[in-house]
Amino acid sequence: MRSYYINNGKENGGPFTLEELKKQDLNKASLVWYQGMNEWKNAQDIEELKTFFAVVPPTIKRSIPSPEIEPIKKSTTILGLKKSHFFLTLLFLSIFAAVLVLNVIQNNKRSELDLKNKQTEFSNEKITLEQNEFNEQRIQDEIKKRIALENNNLRRRDSINSRITEIKALLIDNKNQFENTQKDFTDAEKFTFFRSENEKLEEMSLLQNDLQNIKSQISQLQNESDRLYLQLETIH
Repeated sequence: MRSYYINNGKENGGPFTLEELKKQDLNKASLVWYQGMNEWKNAQDIEELKTFFAVVPPTIKRSIPSPEIEPIKKSTTILGLKKSHFFLTLLFLSIFAAVLVLNVIQNNKRSELDLKNKQTEFSNEKITLEQNEFNEQRIQDEIKKRIALENNNLRRRDSINSRITEIKALLIDNKNQFENTQKDFTDAEKFTFFRSENEKLEEMSLLQNDLQNIKSQISQLQNESDRLYLQLETIH
């Protein structure tokens, strides 16, 4: 009994008997060798192995005749109506439903637009009312400011006029006092009885100082009066 060896391209396998060789994964190009061969041969070139690759035709399957199916008779009516009438009715209902839905949508849009317009009108009226109130408040504030300014100017005018009146009275008094002092100075200069020369000079010096003080007071009062008259001109 021969012993066969096979080579898968990397290593050898075997020995195998012919029955064991049938169980190996052989193809026509598999390399096989047994003792007595000069070189490795393809499996299809070895006589006893040719039967491994014989083609076995498939078995014939008998076809089973299919049963005859009776054609289904198409119905010519739908829900008791002829097909033409049914489809015409369906088309009419579809159009009616579409028109109804469209009307509902348009009514909803019209209602939304009316609501938006009313809201816009209300918002505009509110803004106008608030603007009017703001303008009225500004007018009232301006009137109050003018009244306060007029009252303040009136008080200032009254105060200045009162002070000018006081200054006029003081100027009259000072001028009268100046005239009297000047007269006393002239009399002291001429009077020579019952006093020494030093007493005379001392009295004249005191009267001279009084005259200078009175002049200074008159000048200050006149300057103050001039400033007050200028202030009166700036008060409207």
